[in-house]
Amino acid sequence: MQKGVVIITGCSGRIGTRAIERFSKEYQVVGFDLVPPKKSYDNFHFIKMDMSSEENIAEGFKEVKEKFGDHIVSMVHLAAYYTFTGDHPELYDVITVRGSELMLEHLQDFKCDQFIFSSTQLLMAPCKVGSKINEDSPVDANWDYPISKIKTEKIIHTKRGEISAVILRIVGCYDDECHSIPISNQIQRIFENQFQSKVFPGNLKAGAPFMHLDDLTDVIDLTVQKRKELPADLTMLIGEGKTLSMDQLQRLISKCCHGKEMTTLRIPKIVAKIGAWLQWKLPGMPETFIRPWMIDIADNNWTLDISRAKKYLGWQPKHDVEQEIPKMIVDMKKDPLKWYEINMLKPPKSLVKKYGKK
Repeated sequence: MQKGVVIITGCSGRIGTRAIERFSKEYQVVGFDLVPPKKSYDNFHFIKMDMSSEENIAEGFKEVKEKFGDHIVSMVHLAAYYTFTGDHPELYDVITVRGSELMLEHLQDFKCDQFIFSSTQLLMAPCKVGSKINEDSPVDANWDYPISKIKTEKIIHTKRGEISAVILRIVGCYDDECHSIPISNQIQRIFENQFQSKVFPGNLKAGAPFMHLDDLTDVIDLTVQKRKELPADLTMLIGEGKTLSMDQLQRLISKCCHGKEMTTLRIPKIVAKIGAWLQWKLPGMPETFIRPWMIDIADNNWTLDISRAKKYLGWQPKHDVEQEIPKMIVDMKKDPLKWYEINMLKPPKSLVKKYGKK
């Protein structure tokens, strides 16, 4: 008897490979991506797909039907365009918006039980410190990434047809080795005692939530397993229900790195923007993760009400970023250069000299 088919787009990413590992035990998994996963898996078939190409997408779905038939248990749509640099903003519409629309159009030719879309909590309007947002809270975004998710969510609501749709508004993810750009860069700045680590251009009491990748994988798994019990059009906020403020994160990381909590000074946004611009534009300046556009959202605060996910999935996070960061830093201190490499950070010469091979 042929296994049910689960399609995973963006299958070679960190979330996608976790999903393959989870679903290939029970289902026939088909993965769409530009490159195949680094590992091989049982019950997995890879199809090279460029989501900016209508022809490529059509060919991919044709191959699915020829090899595995016309019944799809679930399509887990993780692929999207994202950049911290602000390069090629037109690709948000080409890949995330139009690419997702084409996926839905081709799924109409299949008996597809479910379409899962990985959206973001960043499209939600920030809330006051001490308050929480839920799925019915206002939506408000002023930069390309969350705007592309808003556009795509609207397309899913209107063009899903008879296919059940679940929109997961996901927070930033980390894992045991970190693999979170904001967290790893914050650890780096404090560990190296950079000047940037001691100042912040926003409300120090505000913050953004995170979640462990294993918890997200559980959510996706439960969403597929419970597909027949869920509402036909469901949106859920997915993340840890507790948000650490910037000040709390700074103090936690500093204590783990240097044995004492640090005091962070709030500076005017215009000063921070000039500093960020100079670091990016002037030759000889040290590289920086911070872009001028990030400074505009430094006051944003999100704390999630995740009761809907608990209601429909019976899910709640097993991890807590406040407990996980100290473990990350313990590992980082054992071999800083390896940790920097894993998290794609460039170590300064002083760190290479101190921790490099003798």
